Amino acid sequence: MTIKINRKINKFKASATSEKEIDSQELMGKNYIIYFYPKDNTPGCTQEGENFRDLYKEFKKIKTEIYGVSRESLKSHEGFKEKFNYPFELISDPDESLCKLFDVMKEKSMYGRKYMGIERSTFLINKEGKLSAEWRKVKVPGHAEEVLEAAKKIK
Repeated sequence: MTIKINRKINKFKASATSEKEIDSQELMGKNYIIYFYPKDNTPGCTQEGENFRDLYKEFKKIKTEIYGVSRESLKSHEGFKEKFNYPFELISDPDESLCKLFDVMKEKSMYGRKYMGIERSTFLINKEGKLSAEWRKVKVPGHAEEVLEAAKKIK
């Protein structure tokens, strides 16, 4: 089942940094953002995380939590989070279950070689667990600000 605007997201549980388990059932009653990025410690992914980090206090003011997701290990995520002082948790999705739920695994091409990878994407989920907004094929500059503006509009 593909996710759709104004439809409930399927239940999920995922391992995250700080030895946390993120459970969609426990997120009911809260607005949250899940952003998918290709790889820890790469320029675009670092910048995207820093942009969300720099606006984190603004997101907290409107009671919206942020989670970053990629396929790297929790160990890699812990180092990435610490190195750049991300105040939010990073979810490890090595089996791509969350990636598949949000349909972010896409065929990519680099130097003529095709491979499956995460398409940079962001999802805004409301208190009822419904998808409020989605951004696919994200370009990093200005993206975190755009997501913040959309989050402010959720009642």
